[in-house]
Amino acid sequence: MKVLIGITTYNRAEILAKSIQSALDQDYGDKEVAVFDDASTDDTESMKSRFPNVSWYRAERNQGYLAARNKLMRETEADFYFSLDDDAWFIRGDEITQGVTLMKERREIAALAYDILSPDRPKQSERKEPFKTNVFIGCGHMLRLSAVREVSFYTPNPGNYGFEESDLCVRLIDRAYEILYTPGVHVWHDKSSVARKSNEQYSSAVCNDLAFAVRRCPFPMVLAGVPAKLYSHFRFANSNRLLRAYASGVVKFLRALPSL
Repeated sequence: MKVLIGITTYNRAEILAKSIQSALDQDYGDKEVAVFDDASTDDTESMKSRFPNVSWYRAERNQGYLAARNKLMRETEADFYFSLDDDAWFIRGDEITQGVTLMKERREIAALAYDILSPDRPKQSERKEPFKTNVFIGCGHMLRLSAVREVSFYTPNPGNYGFEESDLCVRLIDRAYEILYTPGVHVWHDKSSVARKSNEQYSSAVCNDLAFAVRRCPFPMVLAGVPAKLYSHFRFANSNRLLRAYASGVVKFLRALPSL
């Protein structure tokens, strides 16, 4: 069964190579590695000659990583899609094999949440029996494409960052699929600051979290959920000097509310 390892990138040529090489080094045979260059203005395009075995896609106008992921998933004939961030990489070389083995054994699994390591959580743990969860972290996860097609892939959000994983998982679970967490099967996420605008990301996360509540919370739970989220984000923003970004996110949400 074929796996497409998809990497979406924007202006991170200096760290992208490590992500690509770790994908190519996976010991699973039936795999394809694809990079979606989301209108980068750095040296990303020149990397094609360095990695001729990679399928390259490029947008001339920045679309955002959700649109890029959806395009890669729609255009492949692979059975599974592994989403790897451009500042993330595999550690041991058998992570794809581990995931495919689980997916083959249990047809009810729609997504695998890998065990993410990062500079603030660097210690590897031993591999243990996988268990059910309800969400995965976007920088390293595997999806069963037949299940994702059933729910029409990722839903576009009013903000450009955040909560797309929660939204997809809710829709998959609603179709009686399962999300499985794989302790000890690691992906490293470097959390690079290159081309990352933290205030804009937080503003989008506030907007998308509120949008998620409106879209997916049952009525009348949403009447309590939205104010609770507003208060929770306000407390966080106030403690971290992000009040302007918080206000911007709320305004984005209110503007998007009629369409939501």
